[in-house]
Amino acid sequence: MSVQRFELEIGASVYGARLVATEPINAGEIVYRIEQYKLTKKPTYQTIQIGPNKHLKELGVLAYLNHSCRPNVAVNTHALTVFACRDIAPGDELSFFYPSTEWKMDRPFACLCGAPECIRLVAGAIYVPLDVLSRYFINDHIRQMALALLENTAAGGLASPQDMLVNKSAGLISPAENLMNYPKASRRETV
Repeated sequence: MSVQRFELEIGASVYGARLVATEPINAGEIVYRIEQYKLTKKPTYQTIQIGPNKHLKELGVLAYLNHSCRPNVAVNTHALTVFACRDIAPGDELSFFYPSTEWKMDRPFACLCGAPECIRLVAGAIYVPLDVLSRYFINDHIRQMALALLENTAAGGLASPQDMLVNKSAGLISPAENLMNYPKASRRETV
């Protein structure tokens, strides 16, 4: 079982609860191993997507791992770990970039992270321009779903309005326009 390097604080966040580091954590270190969960085909606001139509539920304390557009942890759905993206000090809230695991979210929401690079609407990776996604650790299933969408569009398939990517400077952009330069995220080996 994982030794927790964080604690749950209730009422200390705009989201109602948050996870806070209890000790220094270095970039690349595992913060948590996901060992207890159930699988489901249906996403909810408390699941983590690990593949097309495949989600982890009943994750316990990880349900309080909030979103940030400037995250300090990432969820590796292949290794079932949460690892530090950068150094974390005791007292820092742990947060990850939800589109790194979620293609289309069950409950989109307005982001309140306050980061200069904030995407403003958190709805899933399908709605995030790929130049923005490329700044983050992105899981394989998200990259594969993006490439499948590109192949469908390149083969003459049309993207539906809900499959459009939002770009604040240019309005709506079709997935094919943004997927052309999508870099493959390297699989991060965790310690």
